[in-house]
Amino acid sequence: MRFCYNLFKNYGIAIIFFTLISKFVLLPLTIWVQKNSIKMVKLQPKINQIKINYFGDKDKIADEQSKLFKKEKYNVFISLIPLAIQIILLLGLIEVINKPLTYIVNISDNTIEQLKSITVKNNSLNPESSSLELNVVSDIQNNNYIDEYSKIDNNNIDKIKDLNLSFLGINLTWIASSKLGIALLVPILAGLSSLILCIFQNRINVLQSSQSTANKYGTLIFSVGLSLYLGIFVPAGVALYWVFSNLFSIIQQLLLNLFINPKKYIDYEALEKTNLELKELNEINKKNKMTREMKIKSRNDYKKFFKIINKHLVFYSESNGFYKYFKGYIEYILNNTNITIHYITSDYNDNIFELAKENPQIKPYFIDDKRLITLMMKMDADVVVMTMPDLDNYHIKRSYLRKDIEYIFVQHSLSSINMTMRNRCLNAFDSILACGQDQYDEFVEMGKLFNLNQKIIKCGYPLIDDMIEEYNKNKVENKVKKILIAPSWQKDNIIDLCLDKILDKLKDKDYQIIVRPHPQHVRHMKDKFTKMQEEYKDNKNIIIQTDFSKNDTVFNADILITDWSSISLEYAFVTKKPVIFIDTPMKIMNPEYKKIKIEPINIWIREKIGKLIPLKDIKNIDKEVDEILKNYKKYQSEIEKITNEHVYNIGKSGEVGAEYIISVIEEKIKERKEKENE
Repeated sequence: MRFCYNLFKNYGIAIIFFTLISKFVLLPLTIWVQKNSIKMVKLQPKINQIKINYFGDKDKIADEQSKLFKKEKYNVFISLIPLAIQIILLLGLIEVINKPLTYIVNISDNTIEQLKSITVKNNSLNPESSSLELNVVSDIQNNNYIDEYSKIDNNNIDKIKDLNLSFLGINLTWIASSKLGIALLVPILAGLSSLILCIFQNRINVLQSSQSTANKYGTLIFSVGLSLYLGIFVPAGVALYWVFSNLFSIIQQLLLNLFINPKKYIDYEALEKTNLELKELNEINKKNKMTREMKIKSRNDYKKFFKIINKHLVFYSESNGFYKYFKGYIEYILNNTNITIHYITSDYNDNIFELAKENPQIKPYFIDDKRLITLMMKMDADVVVMTMPDLDNYHIKRSYLRKDIEYIFVQHSLSSINMTMRNRCLNAFDSILACGQDQYDEFVEMGKLFNLNQKIIKCGYPLIDDMIEEYNKNKVENKVKKILIAPSWQKDNIIDLCLDKILDKLKDKDYQIIVRPHPQHVRHMKDKFTKMQEEYKDNKNIIIQTDFSKNDTVFNADILITDWSSISLEYAFVTKKPVIFIDTPMKIMNPEYKKIKIEPINIWIREKIGKLIPLKDIKNIDKEVDEILKNYKKYQSEIEKITNEHVYNIGKSGEVGAEYIISVIEEKIKERKEKENE
C-alpha cells in the first residue's frame, strides 16, 4: 500500500491499484481453484449417481463420495482458500487505513506513540476517526496543536499534511455508520458490486452455475449482506477495495473461462440427465412424505418383519398397481401350498392389506423407501420375488446377511428386455421368468455376453392370461368401428409430433375415435387436454379420455394407433386385433442393445400385426385404416399365430411360475436339513 500510495499520491487510486496487484499476485491460486472447480463439476454426474444409487442413505452417500474424491484427488476445501485470503486482505487493509502513520508515512512506533499522546492529552478525539493515528492526521491537517506535534517529529509534518485520504469527495477513513450523507453511498456501492458479481458468477463461474437455485440465492444473499456490512461498519477505503475486487473478479472469470474453458472437460449432457433423475427422486420423496401414522406403521412393520424367522418367500411391490404382475403366482401358491407369503410394499394404501384380511397366509408389510434400503440389506429369506430391475446397481442391494437367497425377476411387459431396459439391469438376479421366446433368447445371449449363470424359466405372462380371460367374458361387437389412439410417454411421441394431423384426417369418418394419452401426458400437459376436450366437445366421433380407471376402451377398440408403447403387444395378443404404428423416433433405454444379435420384438413385430406408417405418410392414415378394416381376418389369423409362437404357457403361466418358485423353496429347505444332519 505504501508503494501504491507513493506512486499515485491518491489514497483511492492506490487502493484500486493495490486491488489489481493482489489479483495478479493471486492468479496462480485462482487458476488452481478454477481447475479444481472444473474437476468438481466434472465429477458431479458421478456424485449424482451415488446419491441416486443410495438415495436416503446419508452415511453410505458420504462414504462413497469420500472414496470418489480420494480416487480423483479432489479437495473440497480448496474453494475456501480464496475466501480465507480475502478475509486476511480485508483485515490487513483495515489495519493500514486505521494506521496511515505506521504504514504509509512510515514513522517509527516510538514517535507515533508520542504523537498520539498529544491527541489524548488535549482530548482532541474526533468521533468520526476510527483510530488515534487518524486523530493525529486530522489534528495536523487542521493545524491543531501543530507546535506540539512539530516538536516531536518536524521532519514528517509536511508528509502528514500532504496525505490525500479522499477519493471522489469521500474521505476513505470515514465509517458510514458514524457519518451520514454522502458516506451512505459507500455501502450501497459495495452491495451493488457484490450483487453484480453474484449474478455474473451464477452464469459464468463453472462451480456456481452448476449449483441449485437455492444455493445460488443463498450465496447471493450472504455476499450482498457481507458487502453492506463492510460498507457500513468499516472504513470507506475497505469498501472501495471490496467494490473493485468484485469488479476485477468478473473480468478475471471471463478470462479464465476463455483460456481454461469448462466445456472442454465437462459432460453437461450427463450432468443434466443425472440432475433431472435426482430431482425426480427428490420430488417423489417429497410427494410421498409420510404422515405420522405412516411412519409408525413403517417402523412397526419393519420390526415385525425381522421378528419372524425362517421366512421362505418374500414378494416386493413398488406400489399398489404391481400386484397384478404377481397375482397368478400368488394365487396358485395360496391354493396349493401352506407357504406363508411375506409381501413387502412401498405403498401405504396398497390393496394387499385388505386381501391379507381374507387370507392369513399372506403377511403384508408397509416399508418406507429409507427403511427399505436397510431391510433389503438385512434380508433373511429363501426366495425374493421382484419386478424392480437394477438390483445391486442402485440403492436396493442383495442381502449382506445371506448370500444364498434366490432373487427371482418377474417381467411386467412382453417387450424386448434388451432394448427397453437399462444395460446390465438384471445381472444381479439368480432366476428370470421369461414371458416368451424372444425374451428367453435375449436372456440367453445376455448371459453369454456378461458371463452370467442365471436360470431362465420359460414361464409366460400371467397378466395377459387374466386379460384374455376378462376380454373373452366381456367381448362386444361394435356397431360403429372404434379407433383407439394411445401414445407412449417418451420424447417425440404421437402427441408431440402428429396427433392433430391424425385427428384432422379421421374426424369426419364414420368411426368413433378415442384419444387415450399416457397418464404422464395428462399429468404434465393437463391444459392441453382440457383444451382438446373443449375443442371436440361437439364432435360425437372424438373422445379425449383422461380417466384411466377402466381398460374397456382399450380392448373394445377395433384398431389401435400407437408409436412405441408396450400397450401394442398386450392389445394385439389379447384381442387379436391389428395395430397401426406411427414410425416416430425409437425409444431405446439401452444404447448397447445391438451387441446382442437378436432383433427386438418391438421392432420386427410392427409390420406383422398391423401397419407401419412413416411420419411423412400421415396424410394417408385414413386410407390405411379403411384397408385394415377390410382385411381384418388376415391380421387376426397372423396375430393368433404369433401369439401362440412367442408367448409361453398361455392360460397357465401363473402355475408354471409358481411351481418354479415352490421348487426353489423346497430345494433350499432340503439343503438346510442336509447341513443340519451333517
